[in-house]
Amino acid sequence: MSTLTPESMVAVIGTGYMGGGIAQTFALAGHPVAVADATLEQAERAVRRLVAEGEAHEGSGLFPEGAHEALRERLTPATVEDAASRAAYITEAVPEQVALKHDVLGAVSAAASPDAIIASNTSAIPIGELAATVTGPERFLGVHWMNPSYFVPSVEIIPTERTDPQVATGVVDLIRAIGKVPTIVSDSPGFVANRLQFALYKECTRMVEEGIATPDQIDEVVRNSFGFRLPFFGPFAISDIAGLDVYAGSMATMERAYGERLAVPAVLAEHVASGRLGMKSGQGFYRHGPEDAERVRDYRDTAYARLVQVRAELADREPPLHG
Repeated sequence: MSTLTPESMVAVIGTGYMGGGIAQTFALAGHPVAVADATLEQAERAVRRLVAEGEAHEGSGLFPEGAHEALRERLTPATVEDAASRAAYITEAVPEQVALKHDVLGAVSAAASPDAIIASNTSAIPIGELAATVTGPERFLGVHWMNPSYFVPSVEIIPTERTDPQVATGVVDLIRAIGKVPTIVSDSPGFVANRLQFALYKECTRMVEEGIATPDQIDEVVRNSFGFRLPFFGPFAISDIAGLDVYAGSMATMERAYGERLAVPAVLAEHVASGRLGMKSGQGFYRHGPEDAERVRDYRDTAYARLVQVRAELADREPPLHG
């Protein structure tokens, strides 16, 4: 397989919002990027748009100084076959349609060098399903970026059973080198991020349907409650801080009201029964030392205070939403 370096040629197939942001990210990290779409004319229009957007973002301080010229120099429009044939790393970012992705991945793998790495940016389609039309599936894996791709740190790396482990390791290193946070996850529909996101969304819509709250009320509560914590602590860390016995008691109440869908999870009940209550007992989903509580409290209070300041600074730019 290709050894990926900071100068490796990257190809991005698909120039929508996701593909465009991926191309900008690689280019601003120093990679030459071939940008392709259904036609060369579409790719040319996309490059002009991405360069102009880079100039606007640089002017407003969202992109680093020199971004405009870097994008102009490093983004090149190309056909799908030309882009794939020249790249060491290729990412497919076409719309979320299995048949379309199969067609594009088949064309890409036919044109690509045998040692080129091929990735698919899909939100939910299992990577093993997409591998059907890829020649050399050992060099293929999922690389799921979040929207907007330039600004959101997380990138899910999804190998299949047939992916060469060295390919996955190389892609993790590549994604980390361009400033993102790569996390290897299992190949299952929705992976981690979207399975969680849509589980929350489904419960939100259910509350609207039941007349419990309106969309604006739910959004307001989420933004200003647990959503306020999530930039700094994940769900398991938050539960350890609060106390797993507290979580189990709260979920038992909801289980009585809502049934199985909000039942106390077996792993949570097992922790509580064994006395692993989180930070206060020294062991929960994480191990906690004697000084952790004070360190977490200091970090938490500082982080939340800074977030309050950032939100206050952006208050006059918050767009109005009307139901």
